[in-house]
Amino acid sequence: MAEIVRMPKLSDTMIEGVVAEWHKKVGDTISEGDLLADIETDKATMEFESFYDGILLHIGVEKGAGAPVNSILAVIGEKGEDIKAILADVPTPEVKEEVVATKAATPTPVVETTKPLITETVTVENTDGSRLFVSPLAKKMAEERNINLSMVKGSGDNGRIVKRDIDNYVPASNSAPVFSAPVGVESYTEEPFSQMRKAIARTLAASKYSAPHFYLKMEIDMDNAIAARKTINAKGDVKISFNDMVVKAVANALRKHPKINVDYIDNTIRYNNHIHIGVAVAVPDGLVVPVIKFADSKGFAQIGAEVKEMVIKAKTKKLMPEDMQGGTFAISNLGMFGIEDFTSIVNPPNGCILSVGGIKQTPVVKNGEIVPGNVMKLSLSCDHRVVDGATGSEFLQTLKAYLENPVMMIV
Repeated sequence: MAEIVRMPKLSDTMIEGVVAEWHKKVGDTISEGDLLADIETDKATMEFESFYDGILLHIGVEKGAGAPVNSILAVIGEKGEDIKAILADVPTPEVKEEVVATKAATPTPVVETTKPLITETVTVENTDGSRLFVSPLAKKMAEERNINLSMVKGSGDNGRIVKRDIDNYVPASNSAPVFSAPVGVESYTEEPFSQMRKAIARTLAASKYSAPHFYLKMEIDMDNAIAARKTINAKGDVKISFNDMVVKAVANALRKHPKINVDYIDNTIRYNNHIHIGVAVAVPDGLVVPVIKFADSKGFAQIGAEVKEMVIKAKTKKLMPEDMQGGTFAISNLGMFGIEDFTSIVNPPNGCILSVGGIKQTPVVKNGEIVPGNVMKLSLSCDHRVVDGATGSEFLQTLKAYLENPVMMIV
């Protein structure tokens, strides 16, 4: 008997998914556990395995297209099985951003809808002012191969340029340079929000406009931290970064200031006894925040190894939902990009997020004399509903003590 494979709900905030890649085609034999497709959610792109054995009889969502959670992703059954009746009887779920309460005492019946699937398409300005419709994958391939999209003929719906068009493209000898445009002519490209970018926009906009933010800034003398890191990295096989030291210092400081390690949930302050630190990682589609769990019980080396593993998983789109859940405090470090000072938006439901700038050599006053120094700027963003200024200031003082005296984090 044929089995319906539905679009899975791969994260707690997922509303719809996009098929980034199909690993099987109609007619292929499927075994339980076989990799079926890559699904792009609002947080990451994840591999989706089959739960059934049989033949892939139907693909309900083409590569590059999106569909709501629980809609038909595929049908697996016996070879030659008639599935028309099954497809006809299954309604398409609607995408809803909010759940609206009604006064009806009886359940609302399911209404069948013929809403079309959402196709992910990038529009590119042609040199003659017209628009080219391109799949995200085709656009990326064209950029990597230095191909001028205006010279490619699309074979997809409505002339949409897809992967096979890039694969089959043979440049002419007189092809124009990539992205060339006449002098003085305005041009632009457009692309729709990815699922991740939608989630970032929705979550952080809600945080910024509902949570009353305030910011506390502090400068850290990093001379001792620089010396300690140099000694640690020179003595053994383990190499640590300044970010590893910051994560460890934050974890230790949170243990001494539990009122910072809090969440705001439905007009309730949740004081977390465990310390799970989210570390913001930039990816092409936006930002993900994998979590280092029980960070206060780990040393520099273990924290460094976990952060490196999470960064690799984030860059290769291998992060799982559980890798990004449960954080009680977040850190965003832009020091490696040359940023000296910035503020971040609190990542709900957390009460705080720490922004870390780069280390800058600058004149400082020590013992009444101006001497060369190494300064790092920190900014603590706080949700005033759960954290007060004095509480945040005390936390920063403790954090400063750990970073300026790293031996305190070792003994």
